[in-house]
Amino acid sequence: MKLYNISLNNLRRRKSKMLFLVLGLTIAVSTVVTLITVARIMNADIANKLDEFGANILITPKSDDLSLNYGGMAVSGVALDVKQLRTKDAQEILTIENSKNIRIIAPKLLNITEVIDRTVLVVGVEFDQEAIIGADAKKSLGLDLNQSFEIQGESFTVAGVLEPTGSQDDGVVFIDLAEAQRLFGKPDELSLVEVAALCYDCPIEEIVRQTSEKLPGAKVVAIRQTIESKMEAMHRFEHFSYGISGVVLLVAALIVITNMMASVNERTREIGIFRAIGFRQTHVMKIILTEAFLTSFLSGVSGYFIGAGAAQLVTPLMTVNGTAGWSADYALFAFSIMLAVSVGLVSSIYPAYKASRLDPTVALKAL
Repeated sequence: MKLYNISLNNLRRRKSKMLFLVLGLTIAVSTVVTLITVARIMNADIANKLDEFGANILITPKSDDLSLNYGGMAVSGVALDVKQLRTKDAQEILTIENSKNIRIIAPKLLNITEVIDRTVLVVGVEFDQEAIIGADAKKSLGLDLNQSFEIQGESFTVAGVLEPTGSQDDGVVFIDLAEAQRLFGKPDELSLVEVAALCYDCPIEEIVRQTSEKLPGAKVVAIRQTIESKMEAMHRFEHFSYGISGVVLLVAALIVITNMMASVNERTREIGIFRAIGFRQTHVMKIILTEAFLTSFLSGVSGYFIGAGAAQLVTPLMTVNGTAGWSADYALFAFSIMLAVSVGLVSSIYPAYKASRLDPTVALKAL
């Protein structure tokens, strides 16, 4: 009889203990799979939402400013040799080495003008709407949806009103960038460019350096506060997941050790007979470790599918968009099996070693 047949027969005879072992490892693996999947989806969801809410790189015209300060108070500044940004500069950003990390590029042209006898900031941005106004601008100008107003003698219709954001956008009037450049006589000019980079693990400083090399006439600055808040939000749950996974795997390892030790103690006579009829110590260890491998493999497969299913139920409750789509992750499937097998085999080494060291004469005396 081959060694693996002995292992299979033993698992059939001890079905309740095998099921208990499989259940313990399955719960551990499914928990890890659930946490990893949820953390991954949450990170992607948070990154997408935060990138929509604000830029993390600001590009402005470079100038040699002389700041005049007296007694700690800024009096004024003198701008020398201002290098104006151009529309083509925004497209140059997409040619940097790390362009794959760039999510949004928003060139803007800022101008102050009179609208309905009020001085407002008009911002040209790239969109296909006629005009969008902030919540404060709506109140100040007395405008509402589909109402018309004039900028520089040209008529515009309010196509949308922004919800209050608590930022400077509340008092701004947004129009198409090309229209703004034409109305204010600034063809091809830009006041600034806002860039949102995918910063889950993006090299933000490297992106700033590459962009500065592409645009030597511009000042490129990373908005660190935004970046740090993104990274903190995205990694917090991930770290929590690792901690919980470690605890669950430790408990699973203890279950395996306890179960395998109990199995060895119950099979003292059996192992003594194996040793007496010529089985070597390595043969006994292989029998025990084969049992551990088979149960662990089964736990890894079942743990992946249970964990993936649980993630589909949990994710909609924890993400902003409230949806989660099923997609087979073969890498995670392989990881689940490797994790279960690793925990099962490592935890079974000592029980297998102890079984192999049993003295056959002592074991046979109990017969």
